[in-house]
Amino acid sequence: MKKVVCSAIAMVALSGVGFAGGDMAAVVEPVVAVPEVEESLGIYAGLALSAVSTRGASVDLDFFDSVSGQDRLGNATLLGGYELNEYIAAEGRYTTSVDDLHSEDISEMDGWSLFFKPQYPVTEQFRVYGLLGFGGVTLDSVNPAFSVDVDDSGFQWGVGMSYALNEYIKDYDLSIFVDYTSLANDMEGVYFNGDTEIDVDAITVGVALSF
Repeated sequence: MKKVVCSAIAMVALSGVGFAGGDMAAVVEPVVAVPEVEESLGIYAGLALSAVSTRGASVDLDFFDSVSGQDRLGNATLLGGYELNEYIAAEGRYTTSVDDLHSEDISEMDGWSLFFKPQYPVTEQFRVYGLLGFGGVTLDSVNPAFSVDVDDSGFQWGVGMSYALNEYIKDYDLSIFVDYTSLANDMEGVYFNGDTEIDVDAITVGVALSF
């Protein structure tokens, strides 16, 4: 018992020497600086122009030449979305006609879309993506001599690519994109050439800003 007491007294004495300025230095724990990481909400919005082809399902698609039974329209398209991560996003779109590029009978087209958007970053700036979802299309005729009446919804899909402009515009997360979308395939309605199934396709070019 005396040995235990003596050992305890010796340990206390040595501790006192260290704190009283002896040879034993006090241990200082290192301070580790943790860098702050700015979290992105993943929200983005965009504005685009779309070249739209509307036609009966029996008419072949041709964006560049006039085809009998096909109307080509110029649309303004608004979009917004949320990136869950760099590989998956959800996106909504609304498009409406602003010009009849080559329209025999239709000058008004409206459409909405809700897309699941798988995407893949090929490089830091360049990515490719797909669009899979559901949406609706409305077509109206301005020519009373022809009957055009489409107001239906169904499966929609598309493919596209985007390029980030951060290297050139430092203060904004801005990107440009181009994509093709099939907005209607054999959608039910009435077209002026007698078709009761309608196809609608669009090529869209625009810009998107991330917040």
